[in-house]
Amino acid sequence: MKISAKGRYGVAAMTYLARNYASGAPITIISISEKLGISKIYLEQVFSLLKRANLVNSIKGSQGGYQLAREPRAISAYDILSSIELSLMEKAAPASDKMPELNRALATKVFTPLDDNIKETLSNVRLDDILTALDAQKDADSLMYFI
Repeated sequence: MKISAKGRYGVAAMTYLARNYASGAPITIISISEKLGISKIYLEQVFSLLKRANLVNSIKGSQGGYQLAREPRAISAYDILSSIELSLMEKAAPASDKMPELNRALATKVFTPLDDNIKETLSNVRLDDILTALDAQKDADSLMYFI
């Protein structure tokens, strides 16, 4: 499985929104772009897909921006990536038209279990889990070692 840059940026931007969820204030694409170093135009494409999937709400006007549509604990990595990555769970083309039994065996023993495991793993990672890992990483990075 390969996640595109758009998918990685979507997860990063949603994590940034989750970090600011408690404030209740909408976050502009420009501020996300500046903070994360991602092209504004690229983020607009990502947020269009996230909005279509009902993962973010768009607030118009001078004080507008984007907010999470649900709490960070209610949004999974699978929710985000499946709204952005068109090929996340795309069915593989048959290995051979001449051997349908091989195709069924591969689907049964390889591709379907793999797809199921990917979906389960990504569904079990929530935005608040990513925030917890981010905080732990910041704490680890801020430690000073004395020799």
